[in-house]
Amino acid sequence: MKSVEEQLALIKRGAEELLVESELIEKLKRGQPLRIKAGFDPTAPDLHLGHTVLINKLRQFQELGHQVIFLIGDFTGMIGDPSGKSVTRPPLTREQVLENAETYKTQVFKILDPAKTEVAFNSTWMDQMGPADFIRLTSQYTVARMLERDDFSKRYTTNQPIAIHEFLYPLVQGYDSVALRADVELGGTDQKFNLLMGRELQRSYGQEAQCILTMPLLEGLDGVKKMSKSLGNYVGIQEAPGVMYGKLVSIPDVLMWRYFELLSFRSMDEIDALRADVEAGANPRDIKIKLAEEIVARFHGEEAAANAHRAAGNRMKEGELPDDLPEIELTAAEDMPIAAVLNKAGLVKNSAVARDLLGSGGVRIDGEVVDRTFIYALGATHVCQAGKKAFARITLKSE
Repeated sequence: MKSVEEQLALIKRGAEELLVESELIEKLKRGQPLRIKAGFDPTAPDLHLGHTVLINKLRQFQELGHQVIFLIGDFTGMIGDPSGKSVTRPPLTREQVLENAETYKTQVFKILDPAKTEVAFNSTWMDQMGPADFIRLTSQYTVARMLERDDFSKRYTTNQPIAIHEFLYPLVQGYDSVALRADVELGGTDQKFNLLMGRELQRSYGQEAQCILTMPLLEGLDGVKKMSKSLGNYVGIQEAPGVMYGKLVSIPDVLMWRYFELLSFRSMDEIDALRADVEAGANPRDIKIKLAEEIVARFHGEEAAANAHRAAGNRMKEGELPDDLPEIELTAAEDMPIAAVLNKAGLVKNSAVARDLLGSGGVRIDGEVVDRTFIYALGATHVCQAGKKAFARITLKSE
C-alpha cells in the first residue's frame, strides 16, 4: 500500500472538498483497507461521462487497496432524490428501479474491477426496518435543520410544496452509511447535505464518523453548463466509438485539462508533461486525440479506439498515412522548391495554393512541417502531405 502522503495526493486529485482531512489521515495511518461508499440511484439507464467522475474516483481507491462499495439505491430510488430540485420529483416503480440497476452494473464494470467491488442494495436493510426503527431514524433530525438545506429552503420560501417523503431521502442515504459502516463516502457537490447527514447519523448510532469527499459536476461539451443529456452537451458511455471520439476531439481547448484531470487515468505528471507540450507549441487537437482514444478504449476496447477517428468521419489522424498511398515519380534537371514539386505532382491546384499551405504550416515532409524554403533534392524520395487529405510518396528523378 502507498504511503499516506501518496494516497492523499491521489484521493484529492480533482476533488472539490475533503471533510475532514485530518480524520482521513488518521484512518489511513492505521494501514487497513477503508470502506469506501458511493451511492447511485438508478433513475436513468444510461450513464454519461459526467457520472463517471465519481466512478473514476472509486477506481482510484481500489487501486490504493481499499474496499469499494457500489451502492445501488433501489429503496431511495423509489423516493426520488430532491437534491437541486425545485419541484417534488416523481418516484420510480420498483420494476423501473431494478431494470435500471442491472444496466448500471453492466456499465460501471467497464471502469471498476468487479472482483474488488462490493455491490449493495439499500433495500437490503431498509426493507427490514419496522415502524419503530423508522421513527427512531426520523427522530435524529429536525424540520428546522432540514430547511437549512438550500433546495428545501428555496422551495419553502417560494411556497413550493415539499412532500414529507422528500425529508426521508437524506435520512435514508445517511443511514446507508450506518448499515455499511462506511469510512469514506463520495458524492457530487450537490450531495454535500446528504453526505454530512451520514456523518451525523453514524455518531448517533455509536459509530466513528465517515469522511466525505465531494467531486465537481463535470462541465459538458459546451464548457459552461454541467454535462446533461437534456442539454445535449454530453458524451454517453454507450455511444458508438466514432461518436465519442468526435465529441471529445471537438471540446474547447480550455476544457481539455479539466477532462484530463477528472476523466483520464494518466498520472498528473503525464498530464503536466502534455500541458508543457502545448505551451511549447504542440497542437491542442493532438492532445485531445490522446484523451479521446483513452476514453474510447475504456468503454469499447483498444481496437475500437485505434479506428474511432475513421468512424468519426476523419480519414486519418495526425501523422497517419493512407493505406493506398500514391507513388509518384517526377523528373527534373535540378533540385526543385517544394511548392513546385507539390504543384507538379498534382497535390495542389497551383503553386499559389502550395505557397499558402506552406505559409500556414499545412505541408509535411516525412511527417515534419516544412516551409517554402524546403528544397527537394534530385534523387530524393519523401512522403508528402499537402493539407489534410492530399498524400503521396514522391521521387524526384533526374531527366
